Order: sequence, then C-alpha cells, then structure tokens
Amino acid sequence: MANPGFAITLAIVVITTFITYSEGSPRAFFVFGDSLVDNGNNNFLATTARADSPPYGVDYPTHRPTGRFSNGLNIADLISKQLGADPTLPYLDPALDGDKLLVGANFASAGIGILNDTGIQFVNILRIYDQLDLFQQYQQRVSALIGAEQTTRLVNGALVLITLGGNDYVNNYFLTPISVRQLQYNIQDYSHVVITEYNKILTRLHDLGARRVLVTGTGPLGCVPAELALWSSNGECANELQQASKIFNPLLVQMTTRLNQQLSSDIFVAVNAMELQNDFIDKPKEFGFVTSKIACCGQGPYNGLGLCTTASNLCTNRDEYAFWDAFHPTEKANKIIVKTIFTGSNKYMSPMNLSTIMAIDSL
Repeated sequence: MANPGFAITLAIVVITTFITYSEGSPRAFFVFGDSLVDNGNNNFLATTARADSPPYGVDYPTHRPTGRFSNGLNIADLISKQLGADPTLPYLDPALDGDKLLVGANFASAGIGILNDTGIQFVNILRIYDQLDLFQQYQQRVSALIGAEQTTRLVNGALVLITLGGNDYVNNYFLTPISVRQLQYNIQDYSHVVITEYNKILTRLHDLGARRVLVTGTGPLGCVPAELALWSSNGECANELQQASKIFNPLLVQMTTRLNQQLSSDIFVAVNAMELQNDFIDKPKEFGFVTSKIACCGQGPYNGLGLCTTASNLCTNRDEYAFWDAFHPTEKANKIIVKTIFTGSNKYMSPMNLSTIMAIDSL
C-alpha cells in the first residue's frame, strides 16, 4: 500500500457541482500499451483483438470477461491494487467520467506495437499515438473539472505504465516466414529501428506531463506457448524470437538511461521483462507452477494454437500454469511480475524498483 503522504494524490470533494483536487489519496495512474495491460478498450472497437468472451475473466471478481487478456487481473490492475487505488477504467468506457477521471485512465489497446504497421491484421485498434492523443484529450476533460493548474499537478504526480514491444516481433517481424520487415532489416537493425521509435514515444509522453514512467521490455518471446507450438519439437524455446528479446531489452535500458540523462531526472524506469519472466519459465516449480510451457486455455501443441474460447481445453487450476493463453500470463504469474516491479534488484529494474520510487516521492 502506498504511504498516503508520499506523492501528489487525489481527494475528491464535491460542493454543489464543483470538484476540487487536493493531496491525500493515492496518486493517479495512467496505462498505455498492448494486450498485456488492456483492460477493455478493445471492447469498444470493431477489432478481432478482443477478450470479451468466456473463459476470459473466469477468475476475475465478477467471473465474467472484461476485455482483459487474462483469467483474472492483469499487471495494471495489480499495480493499482498495490498503490491503494481503484483500478483505472478503460478510456473508451462511457463510465469514465466526472470524478472517476481523477483516478487516472487506461488507454491500452490489444494488438498494437511501437511501429504503426504492427498489428495491421487487427484493423481498428488504438495505436500508440492514438493513445497519446487521447491522453491529451483526457487532460482537457480534467481541466474542465479542476482547472489547468491542478490538472498539471495531477499528471506530473501520477505513475505511468507503458508496455510495448512484443507485438513488433510476434505480430510484425516474425508474423510470416518471410515478412516485409525481414526483407528490410536483420534482427539487430530492426531492433534499433524499434527502439528509436520508442524513444520518440517516450519523449512525447514526457512532453504531455508524465514524470514517473515504468517502461517494460519484452518477455522471453520464444518461450510463450504460441511460439512453442510453431517452432518447438521438444519444448525448447524458439531461438530467433529469444534472440530478439535478448537484443531488445538491453537496448531499452540503454535508451531510457540516455533519456534520463538528457532530462537530468530519473523519469523512465526500465523493466527487464525477459529476466523477470525467465525466473518462473526456467524454474516453474520454484514458483508453484506445474508447467511454464503449456497454456491453461487453448488447443494444439502446448495449447498454443488459435484463440482461447469456450471450445478450448481449459485447465481446472489456473494457479498451476504460468501462461493463461497462447501469449499472456495467468493472474498468478502477473502477481510475480508485479512483486518484482515493486521489490526487484537492478537485474530487473533500472535504475530503481517501484518501492524505491515511492520512498523517494514521499520525501
């Protein structure tokens, strides 16, 4: 739980129709990115990248699908919970209005990447610059409630999570055996292109007022059930995708370090998701998992083919599985990820973990 005195936070006081913003409640939280953190925006879009039907949400408090690509809570939900805040609503949800705006907002959209051509097969999704435009619109809406000055304080004092990169490989570079991007670049050069574009995105996010930003790298892409189903004969991770993750994550740390130096402040915190997830993928039993190779929900080898639907194989105990579907962790795995975000060493978190950020911001 957050120390209530540690940061710029919110207290909503309604006097007739006037809403004021002050310090004393959990800080606002903003979420950007892809399906790992989408909590329902794609439900409001005409796209095939959706998780709004059973058995998604089977372990969510309502036991109903919400648009989260999980059996229950995702990474963003669990960070909100640790901060002592209400979960952020999807920005496209009509329920996000009035004082609920002051909690923050989730702009994430499944299927997107850092590059604009990532996820084109999903058609109508909120690409990252669309999300940033909506963040600007959000600030205009909040300004109408509490004024421009207090909106700036709210945004500057907020925690931001951005999760991008995986789709630029699995749904772009490696989407087909010989993709357009493979014809243009080798994997090293492509990764530099992706990181260069990510730098622009983070700079834009800073320009919009973000001052504490968790930036996640890619997990071990070659070890997810979808890639095992395509490339693995005996459970070994797909080498080319693993190589992509090994290239991308160090480049991400280098890029965020440079940005922080340019801004003379530790604004961006890189999360080395590959190192973090390798722990429970390599040694699942140490974390209470029966398997880190077979998805709980799916079909085909490793339950890694196709979508998770009511016709899929479904495990009875989700806590025994590291992966919920072909690409996404279970709620239990997400809890391990979030615990490391809060308390992990610099092997996982650079330059500091979230607990350290909270301690610094409480001064």
